Amino acid sequence: MTELDTAAGHHFPDAIHDQAITVAAPVCVLSDRDGQIRPTGVTGVFVSDLRVLRRAELVPSVGHLVHLGSSASGPTATFDAVLLGAGDDSPDPTVRIRRQRTTTADGVDETISISSTAITPVRLTLSLIILPELTTLAAIRGGVTGAEVAYGRNGDGLHWTGDGMTVSVTGDGDIVADTLRWSVALEAGTSQTLSWRLRAADKRAWTIIPRDPAPWSTPSVDARDPRLGWLLEHALADLDALRMADAATPDGQFIGAGVPWYLTLFGRDSLWTARMLLPLGTALAEGTLRTLAGRQGRRVDAAACEEPGKIMHELRRNQIFGVSSDPDALEVYYGTVDATMLWISLLADAWRWGLPEATVAELLPHMMRGLEWLDRFRGDLVSYVDTTGRGLANQGWKDSGTSVRFHDGRIAEPPIALCEVQGYAHRAALDAAELMDAFGLDGSDRWRDYATTLAGRFRDRFWVDGPSGPQPALALDRQGRPVDSLTSNIGHLIGTGMLSAAEETTVARLLGAPPLAGGFGLRTMSSLDAAFDPLSYHCGSIWPHDTAIALLGLSSMSGDAVARTTAALLIDGLLTAAEGFDYRLPELYAGDDRSSVRRPLPHPAACRPQAWSAAAAVGVLQAALGLSAGPLSAAPLAMGAMTVRGLQHGGAPLDVTIDRDGRVRLEGVPAVPAQRSGSRVESG
Repeated sequence: MTELDTAAGHHFPDAIHDQAITVAAPVCVLSDRDGQIRPTGVTGVFVSDLRVLRRAELVPSVGHLVHLGSSASGPTATFDAVLLGAGDDSPDPTVRIRRQRTTTADGVDETISISSTAITPVRLTLSLIILPELTTLAAIRGGVTGAEVAYGRNGDGLHWTGDGMTVSVTGDGDIVADTLRWSVALEAGTSQTLSWRLRAADKRAWTIIPRDPAPWSTPSVDARDPRLGWLLEHALADLDALRMADAATPDGQFIGAGVPWYLTLFGRDSLWTARMLLPLGTALAEGTLRTLAGRQGRRVDAAACEEPGKIMHELRRNQIFGVSSDPDALEVYYGTVDATMLWISLLADAWRWGLPEATVAELLPHMMRGLEWLDRFRGDLVSYVDTTGRGLANQGWKDSGTSVRFHDGRIAEPPIALCEVQGYAHRAALDAAELMDAFGLDGSDRWRDYATTLAGRFRDRFWVDGPSGPQPALALDRQGRPVDSLTSNIGHLIGTGMLSAAEETTVARLLGAPPLAGGFGLRTMSSLDAAFDPLSYHCGSIWPHDTAIALLGLSSMSGDAVARTTAALLIDGLLTAAEGFDYRLPELYAGDDRSSVRRPLPHPAACRPQAWSAAAAVGVLQAALGLSAGPLSAAPLAMGAMTVRGLQHGGAPLDVTIDRDGRVRLEGVPAVPAQRSGSRVESG
């Protein structure tokens, strides 16, 4: 998910891992931990692809602020400080300041409460210094400092315009030049509340505020290990704040990929997020499927990598990929090799979880068009190559330019056929065949034959002998040579039907061995490979969603002791990492060995919150329960006794209880399975 990395001379801006971040899509606010938005680095107020405010710094006329602590979740954050040197001579701090920030879909609201316990009266001026800006995300990430933006007075506030955006800052204080000022007078034991707000209107906006509340249930988790419940609570709050809707498909919600770089529609990311949330309901899956279907490829456009039937990669403005010469045009980029197969499998999985058959039937024509796109690879493996020179060099989920490396560190040359993409294609073919049979469509046998042929081709060409024994290669390069590094990509193969039971056990053992599992989760590359670097974006770091996908695969290996051992190790790694990140898992973090650090180190440019990292909490819950919807069953994988209430299946509530002996009880589902034409969904 690194579309901005393709520009020559790209470098990361100042670290964002220790910033306080709030979001209510399409608006997000990044500040320092003390709440100050200082005019350095990447802090500011962002609306879609523009930073509209670069500074909102609170400055007292006397004394100095000392930060005490902060908390941030979803759209809200609280910052506590004391003002030293403004009260009396008491050795204790007597003047306290609390900033409470709420991000909304059209701006920011903030209240500032100041209180005093000083014996003598406190008199001071608080100033909020404002710095307007209108700079694109691409420029900021490339290290460009935005030019000054002219602003004017508008009643009791400041306003500025540009790039289709109108922005205003108002408050209950006095405006002096670029500063909002309040006179504060406090007697002992009194307090005063101040406020300011920012509003932004984007005339070019393609997103709208979702009409309905979050389209999923909020389960409760009662477990011996409380960390999963805490992680789930924070994750759902962040996912709620990342909800978006496409004006072209207003009834469908999807999840924006992440803050600050990716707060937009992504094919792969939005699909995986919706897929992991299926145990909480099918409405998000439906919205995501409809939104992406509405922008499914219709023509051949080499500049956009568009092809008929293909599902898009991402949607942007501001000419990130050079698809259009019009800076105001909406840029839809299709440079992804896997989103089309993931769309098909999400449709099938949502159907198994109870998506209404009428809805599935409406979407089947899009599935057939996706199969037509996949059919172009029928005679070989599914591969990609960027022919534009401006797009993504790598078009799987590890899409940075140096992510596909041989064991000795050499970079593979395209066209590249990734291992997990073959698994996605195999699974999509079988899923499509099942839907065809259930809905009376012709062609299912042809796609089952395709899956069988693809599995044989994979077995013949991908398996290699590595330092830890037989393993699937990461990919095949331009000359068909196996890219023989050991990577987390192999975890995506489990549960796709591509591997035999024995091969899945081999992969599970590799996933649980120290070279891949020695950190707090699943490393993207084995520590035995030459390119391994714990802080590399895709060659040694840990991505929570990647670990969760492997866990979902392991949970399908019912009764396999190796799978259970590996799953327990990976779940504990993620939950331990969650502790270190205040239960807001970032996009990725360092893959250092657990024996060398007490908690994982952050990656300086990781999004936080990030959609599929937040969704990983639900993925871990599903894996721990061993929940499957085809047919509905639970086969506990790890974490021991627990009770989970508030899940959903087929629109009905579902509670799962696992006792200390591993016995499972499903409650809230019909005693007799609903008769859905061809559906495999059954009650437990």
